[in-house]
Amino acid sequence: MPSPGRQESVGRPGPAGRRDPLDGQEAVGILEHARVSVDPELRRAIDSLPGSMRRVALYHFGWEHADGTPAAGNTGKAIRPALVLTAVRALGGQHATAVRAAAAVELVHNFTLLHDDVMDRDTTRRHRPTAWTVFGDADAILAGDALQALAHQLLADDRHPASSAAAGRLAGCVVELCAGQHADTAMERRGPDDVTLDEVLAMAEAKTGALIGCACALGALYAGADEADVEALDAFGREAGLAFQLIDDVIGIWGDPRRTGKPAGADLMARKKSLPVVAALASGTPAAAELAELYRGPYTDGDLERTVLAVERAGGRDWAQLQAADRMSRSLHHLSRAVPDPEAAGGLLSLAEFVTRRST
Repeated sequence: MPSPGRQESVGRPGPAGRRDPLDGQEAVGILEHARVSVDPELRRAIDSLPGSMRRVALYHFGWEHADGTPAAGNTGKAIRPALVLTAVRALGGQHATAVRAAAAVELVHNFTLLHDDVMDRDTTRRHRPTAWTVFGDADAILAGDALQALAHQLLADDRHPASSAAAGRLAGCVVELCAGQHADTAMERRGPDDVTLDEVLAMAEAKTGALIGCACALGALYAGADEADVEALDAFGREAGLAFQLIDDVIGIWGDPRRTGKPAGADLMARKKSLPVVAALASGTPAAAELAELYRGPYTDGDLERTVLAVERAGGRDWAQLQAADRMSRSLHHLSRAVPDPEAAGGLLSLAEFVTRRST
C-alpha cells in the first residue's frame, strides 16, 4: 500500500471571510496537528520493543539512520490517525482521549507497509531504502509483527470505555487487511484476462478502505457515538479509502518519483493488477489486447513505456479518475448521515478531499 505524494493548495475564503472547510491548507494543518499529537505515543510504544526490533522500527519511521544515529524523520502524513482524531471532534468528543487509538491505527498501517515491502520487493519508501533491503526479510517481518502487537497493547491498556470495542474492531480490520493482501498477491499469479473489476475493487477496499474506515469508526467510538453513526463513518472511510487507492494507483503509473519516493512504473513491471490496469484490460479495445500481451511476456527494454501508453489508451486512467470521484460522492453521503452539520464535518471533508486530489 504505497505512500502518496503531497499536494498543497492556496486557501480559498469561505462565507464571512472564513476559510472553506475543504481548503487543502486546512487539511495540511490537521495532518500536522495529528502528527504532533500522535508521535510521542508512537515513540513510547516503539521504545518499549526489544533492541533488534526497535532499531528496525525506528529506521522505518525515519527517526534513525541504518547505523542507529538520529535522523530528522519522515513518518508519513498521518492520514489515518488524523481521521481518528478528527472523527472524535466531528461527533463532539475530545481528541485528546483518542490519541492512543490514533497511534494504534498508525502502528497497524506501518505493520502493513513493512510486510508489503517484503512481499512486493519494493526497494524504496519515503525516499529511503526499505527496511528489508537494509536489515533483511526476517527482521522487517518481525518488526512489522511487533508493531501490530503494540497496536493491540495500546488499546488493551487504554482505560477509555470505548477501548474494548475499538480493540475488537481493529483486530477484525487486520484480518480483512490480510485477506486483501492475500487476494492481491494471488492476482499476480493469474493471467491478465482472469481478473475482474469487481474482484480488484473488493481487494482494494480490503487493503486500503478497511483501515481508513476503521480509523473513522474508532473516532466515532471514542466520541460515544451510537452504532448507526459508527457504521456510517466506517462506510465514509471505506469509500474515501477506495478513492484514495484509485488515485494512488494512477500516481503509481504516472507519478513523479521525486514526489512519490518510489520508482516509476514499479507496479507495472511487477505485473500488478492495479485498478487502472484491470479497467484497461476489461475495455475490449485494441489497446487492451496489446496490454494483455505485454502482461503475459517478460519485460524487455522499452516495454514500460509501451505498457503505460496502452493503459492510458485503453481508458484505464480516465476510468480510475472518474471512479474516484464517484467513490468520493458516496463517501460524503455516508458522512452526512453521521455528521449532518457541515461545519462539524468540515475537518473530515477536508481530509477526504486532500487524499483524493493529489498531484502526480
